[in-house]
Amino acid sequence: MQKILSFLAAMLFCCCSADNEVKAEEPANTAKTLVVYYSYTGNCREIVNTLTSQIEADVLEIQPAEKGLRYEANNYALGTQLLNAIKANPNDVSSYPAIDPVTTSLSDYQNIIIVTPLWWSQMAAIMQSYLFQSASQMAGKHVGMIVSSHSSSISGVVNDAKRLLPDVTWMGDALWINASNHSNRATLIENWLKTLTFAEKNTTMDKIYITIGGQTQSATLVDNEATRELIAALQDASITVTLNDNDFEIWGSLGKSLTTKNEQMTALPGDIVLYNGSNICIFYESNSWSYTRLGHIDGLSENELRTFLKAGESNISVTLSLAKPTGIKGLSPNPSPVREGRIYSLNGVKIENPSKGIYIKNGKKVIL
Repeated sequence: MQKILSFLAAMLFCCCSADNEVKAEEPANTAKTLVVYYSYTGNCREIVNTLTSQIEADVLEIQPAEKGLRYEANNYALGTQLLNAIKANPNDVSSYPAIDPVTTSLSDYQNIIIVTPLWWSQMAAIMQSYLFQSASQMAGKHVGMIVSSHSSSISGVVNDAKRLLPDVTWMGDALWINASNHSNRATLIENWLKTLTFAEKNTTMDKIYITIGGQTQSATLVDNEATRELIAALQDASITVTLNDNDFEIWGSLGKSLTTKNEQMTALPGDIVLYNGSNICIFYESNSWSYTRLGHIDGLSENELRTFLKAGESNISVTLSLAKPTGIKGLSPNPSPVREGRIYSLNGVKIENPSKGIYIKNGKKVIL
């Protein structure tokens, strides 16, 4: 009996040890989270370290291009100068201080948490630069924010964030961590996370595919009436348009009118917008005008965009679709009774129990 009890005790110890060593994995259908932060004094870095000890998330640090500047010197003269430049021309990319290049693709994430310091009742100019550059890529994402300040209220930072990110879904109220409660940040963050509405899974209908000259790139759409109407049209069939170069974009008639939600903006390389309700514009440089946002091409540099969009050419054939073109030639247009009704993946594999997504049925693409 003593040997049996010793054996059971040893087995229990092994099981408990294994459980302690293995970190619970995030469910496969859970959307990924990115924490984006800028830290000048180190307070925001400490906040991020605490935050990422409580949730599974990747981390991106934003850095100014010019190192070693003292934004607080001479009664915060330089910091105030940067903020005033942004306030004077908030839609001009040259108003924002330069930051180091960022290679992280936001298309991989559905949840984004911004951690930023407050500078004289406004969002730190360095973080404003990143959000201004990334607004179109953040469109449609679930976004939360933590603001660090000494004692000033964060309402001005919240207003800056809403101006810079007009097309995101805010997960909840911003969390304010200041000098008096910074030491209690672990509890504050834990309680705050419970109030947020994280995206549970990546959506399948926020993407379209753009094909030019046999090359295909994905694009992430914002969520508005125009993109919902575009998706509805693409469910019937892909759309092919002829676009022409305009020195900073390729543009032309979409062949149909979509509901507009025009706003004055600076479109950046990779942005896709609607102009005058029926013209689609895809940018390889920037331009300020009143447009309706549609989306952003994923993951291409400016030089790659120029090549893909055939900048400088005319009569460019552009195909928009919901599914990435594959080598499939299509099923028989007159399927036999045995095959009729079968469902295949886009790479030709028969699917017995399909989940939500895009498939081929009876020789046609369908969305289930």
